[in-house]
Amino acid sequence: MSKNLNQLYPAPLWNIFANICAHPHPSKHEEKILAWLKEWAKENKIDYAQDETGNILFRKPATPGMENRVPVVLQAHIDMVPQANSDVKHDFLTDPIRPVVGDDGWVRASGTTLGADNGIGVAAAMAVLIDDKAQHGPIEVLITVDEETGMTGAFGLKSGFVNAEILINLDSEEEGELFVGCAGGLDATFEFDYKTEPAKEGMVGYQFGVTGLKGGHSGMDIVLGRANANKVMARFLKKATEQFGVRISTINGGSLRNAIPREAFVLLAVPQDQVAPFEKYFNQFAECITAEFSGTEPQMSLQLEKQETPKTLITSDWQQKIINLVFAIPNGVLRMSDSMPGLVETSTNLATVKIADGKGTIGNLMRSSVESAKEAVGQKMKAIAELAGVQCSLTGGYSGWKPNMDSPILKTMKEVYLKKYGVEPKISAIHAGLECGLFSQVYPHWDMISFGPTIQFPHSPDEKVEIASVGKFYDYLVETLKHIPQK
Repeated sequence: MSKNLNQLYPAPLWNIFANICAHPHPSKHEEKILAWLKEWAKENKIDYAQDETGNILFRKPATPGMENRVPVVLQAHIDMVPQANSDVKHDFLTDPIRPVVGDDGWVRASGTTLGADNGIGVAAAMAVLIDDKAQHGPIEVLITVDEETGMTGAFGLKSGFVNAEILINLDSEEEGELFVGCAGGLDATFEFDYKTEPAKEGMVGYQFGVTGLKGGHSGMDIVLGRANANKVMARFLKKATEQFGVRISTINGGSLRNAIPREAFVLLAVPQDQVAPFEKYFNQFAECITAEFSGTEPQMSLQLEKQETPKTLITSDWQQKIINLVFAIPNGVLRMSDSMPGLVETSTNLATVKIADGKGTIGNLMRSSVESAKEAVGQKMKAIAELAGVQCSLTGGYSGWKPNMDSPILKTMKEVYLKKYGVEPKISAIHAGLECGLFSQVYPHWDMISFGPTIQFPHSPDEKVEIASVGKFYDYLVETLKHIPQK
């Protein structure tokens, strides 16, 4: 951890964030950070409760004279996406995140995701609870678990656990924007058992790899046109198998359902008499694909290294089926919003391809702010699976959050921002799955809004948060709480 992190403004927020970084908290492994959160509450004499799912709720009474204000809950999730560069050894279950304060005004981590998504939001909410200068009505802080891999905490939230009437979500990533809607999501998982056969004599083993891609958030960054490692891999294999007799043994592409895949690796075998033309093809393909994505993926790297010849290979018919399947599955932006210029309406991310030991799994995460469009993409996935003769299951569906432009908290926050900074905030929806959509199913009376500091490239080791925006974000949050209307 950089010694300068604790010297940033506001100090209480950054001190809390430093402690969050010090406690491992990848999705589904939040035990250590949850234990620390409860100890922090005890040390600061903050009342708290924990529900069956693991969500923690802090409670604090109103400051004197503010008792008649509408009660508010500040909400953020504690888990983070664990991603590291291939040359970095990091155990997310035991090793702390190591933030680095850059001279350019941003905080990053050393070779891994930073966890500013959503650790900065958690730290801001907790900082309010110990800020003696903050004026607020009755306030709660809801910290949810496992948002990144299925919104488990939001799904598990029960009616009656939270008493507030206004929810302020702190999980957005562009300072100066107020978010009033988000996309829903749906997972499509292709599964199949495939046949193998022994490798023939005279085959030469290779490992093909795609590395160095930026990856990123499969919702917010999908519009940037970055390369998908699984799609690059499929393009290479399509011609390689058809023209040079290449045979595949295993495929390992991507790692997380909600991250654009940065790497893909294939163990394969080539007939001896095709080695020279195959290697020439690889060089041509590498030159072509890197030129194609030179604007968005300047660090893209393709490797072809000789390996011990694999003992078993996928049969020819199954190999063709798998390559065609990965090639055909849609990926990227499918439709832009008609009602909000610049917003992605519907997209899908071909996240993972795992082919080994006779079992195949291909994972996709679809997003849309239009429920019928999301369902249609799901049915397209089912149709592709039917044509390929494999199974496709649709799971983990969650609703989007429909914008309410007449929202009282939206009106309040617009007025506060204009008065404090002299300009109006931008009103947006986000092509990502905020927990607000699920909260509205359990607490339909809640008036909700989302905002945050400027965070770039979440879900990738390039993740960074702008220092100045964090201070502005916190000051705006405190000022908003001061102006929450009376009941």
